[in-house]
Amino acid sequence: MDADKRLCGHLPEGDFVELAVEIFSMLADATRVRLIVALRDAGELSVGHLAEIVDKSPASVSQHLAKMRLARIVATRQEGTRIFYRLENEHASQLVRDAIFQAEHSLGGTPRHHHADLASTSAEAGSA
Repeated sequence: MDADKRLCGHLPEGDFVELAVEIFSMLADATRVRLIVALRDAGELSVGHLAEIVDKSPASVSQHLAKMRLARIVATRQEGTRIFYRLENEHASQLVRDAIFQAEHSLGGTPRHHHADLASTSAEAGSA
């Protein structure tokens, strides 16, 4: 009778809730968030390049990436002795994007991401 109302992963007792909590836990680290943003912007990068971007040692970045790989947040490609990392899909990037937007709301006033919407709406209105 309620079968039409059930969606996979949306029920509080579903296994996906526990997995979602693990994903949030994995993302509850500033270095990992910065790595996701870097990969979102660049597409694919080596450990060395990522280490420069997030201002951490390559060993530290490698440890973070290994955990993120086990969580299937990032994937790898090997080219000779170098390993390149990329986001496995767009979902972790979207979670980080939304978390940053939510953080902007906590500062009060109109968040930056709403200013962009206002600017594009004004530009569209002006061209109409």
